[in-house]
Amino acid sequence: MNAPVDVSFFPRNAKPLSSYRPYWAKRFGVAPFLPTTRAEMDQLGWDSCDIIIVTGDAYVDHPSFGMSVIGRVLEAQGFRVGIIAQPDWQSAEPFKVLGRPNIFWGVTAGNMDSMINRYTADRKIRSDDAYTPGDVGGKRPDRAAIVYSQRCREAYKDVPIVLGGIEGSLRRIAHYDYWSDTVRRSIVVDSKCDLLLYGNAERALVEVAHRLAKREPVSEITDVRGTAFVRRLQDDGKTWWELDSTDIDTPGVVEPHINPYMTVSEQAEAAGSSCSRDEQDAAKGNGANGIIDLNADAATPDLKALGIKSADGTAPIQFHINPTLQGKNKRALPPRGETVIRLPSFEQVKADPILYAHANRVLHLETNPGNARAMVQRHGTGATARDVWLNPPPIPLTTAEMDMVFGLPYARSPHPRYADEQGSHDGATKIPAWEMIRTSVNIMRGCFGGCTFCSITEHEGRIIQSRSEESIIGEVEEIRDKVKDFKGIISDLGGPTANMYRLGCKSPEVEAACRKPSCVFPGICPNLHTDHNPLIKIYRRARQLKGIKKILIGSGLRYDLAVESPEYVKELVQHHVGGYLKIAPEHTEAGPLGKMMKPGIGSYDRFKQMFEQYSAEAGKKQYLIPYFIAAHPGTSDEDMMNLAIWLKRNGFRADQVQTFYPSPMATATAMYHSGRNPLTRVRRWMRDKQEEQVEIVRGEKQRRLHKAFLRYHDPNNWPMLRQALKDMGRSDLIGNGKQHLIPTYQPLTDGSYKSARRSNSTTNVEAKSFTRAGAPGMKTYAAKAGKPRTTSAPAPGKILTQHTGLPPRAGVTGNKARNQSKRRP
Repeated sequence: MNAPVDVSFFPRNAKPLSSYRPYWAKRFGVAPFLPTTRAEMDQLGWDSCDIIIVTGDAYVDHPSFGMSVIGRVLEAQGFRVGIIAQPDWQSAEPFKVLGRPNIFWGVTAGNMDSMINRYTADRKIRSDDAYTPGDVGGKRPDRAAIVYSQRCREAYKDVPIVLGGIEGSLRRIAHYDYWSDTVRRSIVVDSKCDLLLYGNAERALVEVAHRLAKREPVSEITDVRGTAFVRRLQDDGKTWWELDSTDIDTPGVVEPHINPYMTVSEQAEAAGSSCSRDEQDAAKGNGANGIIDLNADAATPDLKALGIKSADGTAPIQFHINPTLQGKNKRALPPRGETVIRLPSFEQVKADPILYAHANRVLHLETNPGNARAMVQRHGTGATARDVWLNPPPIPLTTAEMDMVFGLPYARSPHPRYADEQGSHDGATKIPAWEMIRTSVNIMRGCFGGCTFCSITEHEGRIIQSRSEESIIGEVEEIRDKVKDFKGIISDLGGPTANMYRLGCKSPEVEAACRKPSCVFPGICPNLHTDHNPLIKIYRRARQLKGIKKILIGSGLRYDLAVESPEYVKELVQHHVGGYLKIAPEHTEAGPLGKMMKPGIGSYDRFKQMFEQYSAEAGKKQYLIPYFIAAHPGTSDEDMMNLAIWLKRNGFRADQVQTFYPSPMATATAMYHSGRNPLTRVRRWMRDKQEEQVEIVRGEKQRRLHKAFLRYHDPNNWPMLRQALKDMGRSDLIGNGKQHLIPTYQPLTDGSYKSARRSNSTTNVEAKSFTRAGAPGMKTYAAKAGKPRTTSAPAPGKILTQHTGLPPRAGVTGNKARNQSKRRP
């Protein structure tokens, strides 16, 4: 049997990052930290910066932070790179702190979209920011990429602005904006940047930097993959074959359904033809009307050769050319590299949600670098009309290029400016995001899962880009030797997913031609290479290193892939789980799972069985912590009720609830906005309403209800759930038995909810009255005004919370304790 092809080493038809001639400033050498002030520039002997990166995150020189990766990659090419981190955006003066950049501005909102970073799924302002020293919120503006670009233009208006980061990637075309509940223009138009680099942009950035350094006008850089820019309608350039997006996926009128109550002759008459033999005979030779008569001399076949007998003299079948197909496939399509797809204009998608869903579907069909075509979308009308042009996605990095990017001289710590009085980054100025990845190693990029609520595919792509084993082990050793106060524990060996390392298509030809949005939905593709042995080898080698006590896996696990390799599951469970393993089935019901493009709950059950088996063999008591999403498109109240029943049956109490968050450009967001399913052909008049229409959870009341079902154990949610169950005709789930979901009584509550993120929680300390539900005349309890209710610590129990894996939080006691304290006299 032939050994499987290592998908990490597929040839990539692109210029290697290491093949460029270094810029002249490489003579200055490597900076310990990229400078953030003039004083630091003076220490390095710089009189100016060639490129200045403006970011919404605090500057952490670590390969998990985008600004550091981009800065170090440019530094390796010989450019002098400065960093302006979290500047005051109220004026342009803070943007002049490093002087005028010689080549271009690099602008990014940070590792997170600024709106998602600032607001919760309920559009409430967060009070914290994990990418800011001290976890302080409010250090970046809303829509930071637009604001920063405007200030850069004010500071030095003749310097080109190159926009990047996930905020730019997810807004490269007209997109639905959840916070304003409308469709906004492409960020290329709103930010007035000269060039947008989307996705992992090392390859595009290096090419653009060298071309701009050679004084090539930024307006002429229009042929770099992974870029977007504004092109005026009168611009001249390469000849393109324009293909309307509706030719790929028609959203307009479709053929009407056949009336089942019409006879065949009535159907033929309605179609302008006839089933009468006499009328058919009269139409012989009427080729002009699209009828081909097989009895005509010029078209008479050898009936004996065909095995057709005509003893009774009946006429052969006549073939009618379908008028709707006339003219189709008359010529071959032009080469994909010379084709541009015209999406519906901004004005059209803003006014018509169906066209928005259609445009979103076409965009996701054009994400494979092997076959994607350029796209263009018009913004404006008349003389002010502009086209936002999107070149095909960037070519993924090779393993050698990934090793080079992650092997650059990162300091692996926050900039010294963030240190406290003791020179430490662990006190009041600690950056939570850095603390989380401080001892983690990123081993790959990309995800072929295609979950509709996730934006990884839109940003990093479906093709997995893996590092070599030597590069990964080398970083583990570097952490061991250089990270201060290292305790011997590696917190993660992963990436966007834990177990897609070196997985991918078995054939480069198939990979280049594939247009599927997911390699694992509705089932694992037979062309997918699922060998986990390279990952197992890395796990074993890493934990055998001197000074390494434990290797944990903290990235999300694709359990549907893991069960394909029992040896991997055994290795993971017995050596790399610290008591609790987080996985994300997201739901239990087929309806929402189908809209999420997630595997059925059966895959979870199979993995759970293997997890418990291997844990028992190792003599360990370990737990699975599943995550679920509330209010996702396609989810009904009954679906959430069934999920709550499943949670109680399996002994789970979710402490931290994840509510669907419509992020820009995600497929689920298109569902949320349009009510249609872009996973199927988008039609204005639906053929299959059950498949094409999506049930949306939009109102605040229904979103609260879906969250309440996930937290069925919280007494604050019981009144709402009781009423909902009655309205659904499921009063049988209300009672005090083990088979019931919600009890009939109502204990003392204060209406508050203390989440795992305490700074975002709200506590109600006002006076409230509480009574036992369904027990008139019973005693009324009142909370003292101004004094929050206090409770004793819960008794140890077997039920675990979703977020921490610890016993239930204070105030939520077990059934036994509650029944004893609230038993009627």
